[in-house]
Amino acid sequence: MQKVNLQEKLSLINDHWNPRIAGELNGQYVKLVKFQGPFTWHHHDNEDELFMVVKGRFRMDYRDEASSDKETWIEEGEMIVVPRGVEHRPFAEEECHVLLFEPASTLNTGNVEDQFTRKELENI
Repeated sequence: MQKVNLQEKLSLINDHWNPRIAGELNGQYVKLVKFQGPFTWHHHDNEDELFMVVKGRFRMDYRDEASSDKETWIEEGEMIVVPRGVEHRPFAEEECHVLLFEPASTLNTGNVEDQFTRKELENI
């Protein structure tokens, strides 16, 4: 067993939209990433995703016919789960530090491949 200091690990990240693996359990990764600006619209066919704000805030934009809300602000200390199949796009006005929890097989850009796609992740 090894404890992880989230603030310490996040201080080692100097870029945006490039998740790092901070832990692994039961076929799931705990990832750390910094957001700034808009990400790519995408969805995941088979995976739900958990986003938890460690520092800052970001807006989750989404396209879901079942809901009238099309955006939700996630503040420091809050989390949101995006269900599989829901098209979404994180957006941060200012730098935001985020913990992600998702299956190890999850591609960060889901059904889209673009400049933000990271097929192989580094451990931090």
